[in-house]
Amino acid sequence: MKTNLSLSNPAEVETECLVVIVLDRAEKNRGDKERPDKDKPQVSIETADAAVKDAAADVIAGGEVTGKAFETTLLHRPAKLKAKRLLLLGGGKAKTFSAFDLRRLAGAAVRTLKAKGLRSFAFLAPEVGLKAEDAVRAIVEGAFVGNFDPDYYKSDRKDQKIDALTVVARGDQAKLQQAVDEARIVGESQNFTRDLVNEPSNRMTPTILADRAKKMAAEVGLKCEVYGADKIKELKMGAFWSVAQGSDEPPTLIVLRYEPAGAPEKPVLGLVGKGITFDTGGISIKPSDGMEKMKYDMAGGATMIGAMRAIALLKPNLKITAIILATENMPSGKAQKPGDVQIAMSGKSIEIINTDAEGRLVLADGLFYARQLGCTHLIDAATLTGAVVVALGSINAGIFANDDAMYDRFSHALDKAGEKMWRMPLDDEYKEIIRSNIADIVNSGGRWGGAITAAMFLKEFAEETPWLHLDIAGTAWTEEQKPWIAKGPSGIALRSLVEFARDFADSKG
Repeated sequence: MKTNLSLSNPAEVETECLVVIVLDRAEKNRGDKERPDKDKPQVSIETADAAVKDAAADVIAGGEVTGKAFETTLLHRPAKLKAKRLLLLGGGKAKTFSAFDLRRLAGAAVRTLKAKGLRSFAFLAPEVGLKAEDAVRAIVEGAFVGNFDPDYYKSDRKDQKIDALTVVARGDQAKLQQAVDEARIVGESQNFTRDLVNEPSNRMTPTILADRAKKMAAEVGLKCEVYGADKIKELKMGAFWSVAQGSDEPPTLIVLRYEPAGAPEKPVLGLVGKGITFDTGGISIKPSDGMEKMKYDMAGGATMIGAMRAIALLKPNLKITAIILATENMPSGKAQKPGDVQIAMSGKSIEIINTDAEGRLVLADGLFYARQLGCTHLIDAATLTGAVVVALGSINAGIFANDDAMYDRFSHALDKAGEKMWRMPLDDEYKEIIRSNIADIVNSGGRWGGAITAAMFLKEFAEETPWLHLDIAGTAWTEEQKPWIAKGPSGIALRSLVEFARDFADSKG
């Protein structure tokens, strides 16, 4: 999708459709019982342009527009505007309106208009409550999210997409253009991640995932190394190999390096992603109901690949290494069994209680390997546990941290990126649950506190290195169509990882 910036007066913008945000500025006064209209919306069109306000005056006066979130009112041939259409898009309460809401509204605008066959439109950035650059960034990022659809293999797939977006804004042109350009990179990278996750497992094997990463790296100037089973065994990645050994598809160890000239030797940020391209559960096989969705079990790895794409193009002054551990988890005569003991790369012994708790096994070796490669700070991302879905649903991802300062910095990145994650505990008492009688630790602490005990397992391999764990099992796949996003892969965590990396570089660690 081509993205353009316009500083023109909104009435002068020639476009298939001009989108304007409408907010409800009413504030309830519980003590004002005498006013019969006390709960009536006070609709406000978020622009100072008189012509736009005039064009919408009749439908607002008639009560057809309330400002309710995602409400759409499409006007044809609006008077005094050069736009062919005017879309009034409800943004909810003005008091709570934020960049988070604006990002979703931009996605909703895309999905509304492309369903009507439009190929281009202009979006008027609201002029209140947000910095102009933040508004522009939210609009572009949200539009890219809304433009993605997962119906790749339908023979009657409709060619519905927005080819061009123009953001109409006021402010410093150079700063606004920078916001557009950066948001486009992030939006494209998020959709690149979603594209990887969306592919079925027969078309996204570990080998194919590595090939896609290698191709992307060549395009944006990253170093990329891809290793197979021999290297995995040479490195003594016994935890990783224990998962891979049951599949006929060869595993891949993908290492992406971003090493800008002039970057300090330290800190080095390590991004570790779980890349299980299909998860049957192994010998501890999953129920068949819903198993087809297990193609998304490589979403953490895909997120790290997409984040590295954005990082390479945005060029923060920080060394970053990404490690993606890609394999299938399959049941076969070669597969590991419950009760087996595996030796991780770090030398720790692991009793296998449940072969479906495989993600933490590959991440264990990935985290240790990242430390061996010189990473001083670690973040891993994985669709790791169903328990985090029980705890947080599909609204928040789970976040775990062994370092408060690193968590605080990441929390700031979350706010800027508009993504939702909730910090979960890592009290030492939980470690007792994963102790083994025969080995150092077990790979599953059972049902209760499952997301926490999985994180405690990973902490054993991060050790004292500042580390964050993102459990995205409930948020990496959108279970139903939303006004702003299609059902399917979400690309969760990419924007926050990119914001964190840029902030980390600016603050020099």
